[in-house]
Amino acid sequence: MSTAVRASLPYGIQSGGPLTALAPMQDVTDLAFMRVIAHYGAPDYYFTEFLRVHGQSHPEKHILRSIDENTTGRPVFAQLIGEDIFHLTRTVDELRDHPIAGIDLNLGCPAPKVYKKNVGGGLLRDPDHVDRILGALRAATPGGLFTVKMRIGFENTDNFDRLLDLINAHHVDLLSVHGRTVREMYRCEVHYDFIARAVARVKCPVLANGNVTSAARAAEILKETGAAGVMIGRHAIRNPWLFRQCREIFSGQPVTRLTLADVREYVERLYRSTWHEGFPERAHVNKMKKYLNFVGQSVDADGAFLHAMRRTETEAQLFAVCDQHLLAEPEREFVPEPYPGVIARPNCETPAAVDGCSLESITA
Repeated sequence: MSTAVRASLPYGIQSGGPLTALAPMQDVTDLAFMRVIAHYGAPDYYFTEFLRVHGQSHPEKHILRSIDENTTGRPVFAQLIGEDIFHLTRTVDELRDHPIAGIDLNLGCPAPKVYKKNVGGGLLRDPDHVDRILGALRAATPGGLFTVKMRIGFENTDNFDRLLDLINAHHVDLLSVHGRTVREMYRCEVHYDFIARAVARVKCPVLANGNVTSAARAAEILKETGAAGVMIGRHAIRNPWLFRQCREIFSGQPVTRLTLADVREYVERLYRSTWHEGFPERAHVNKMKKYLNFVGQSVDADGAFLHAMRRTETEAQLFAVCDQHLLAEPEREFVPEPYPGVIARPNCETPAAVDGCSLESITA
């Protein structure tokens, strides 16, 4: 297939600079969160939560809102998860009526309840079927952009090079690589050498994903891997200024220093932005606590904010804790990296974890 008739990737905000993308995260990357991120400094690209594709599926309305009502000024790619080729291509046809930047295929979700259905990261066990899916989705997006997000393997990396060759064979336009296997979930160091292998082997730009904790770390990862940019997930929940800070460091500018008062304003904005009519207070507070599990990693070294925040049940209690821990010393630095040992998701980040990582279980 000639690549000349297909669309080019959208330009980044920083002309000629490395690309940045907000990773697709279940229960996170909805319209409200995209708008909040844009307020503090949008990424170059957004990716939606995955659209579940099966025999009875149609694109979820709340995910379509993040595409149709996008006012961030940045393109949104629609991510699909599934294994049935007919229904995947049918869904692509349905999405053509919406202003998507392109179609993204999920080949990396590590949640057992996902991969046991042979979708997401589960597909990495079957390169032959991946070959068929990639061919069908490439054919279903003539003239449009087709991207893939993958991990480096399922149990091991034996299929990695073959999968990269399939990326080339089907003219994928952009590849995002999370440098862990599915089985490794989030509990080990990221294998950036495998991301570098992907950069060397595939013809399309590669985004490095996994533990992009700060702007300084993003610059180090780009130097180590040669990637065209970074895809950031849970650390953008913790620090919504991160994409702006990345552009600052990429261009040699001083990186914006953040304070606890800045974070208090972010919490307020996030709370107001994610509320909707009919959302019970207790449920809303519980959802906020899941975001704040990440924010708390940079508030204090002993996890006191996290300990108190997790025990709140009402809006008043939640903001009282925020005021106590974020406004007592409002000019104290909100540190760029998470404090060592302050864990956002013990069920996902410790060896005892047995289930996948939604706001409880982030997929990026």
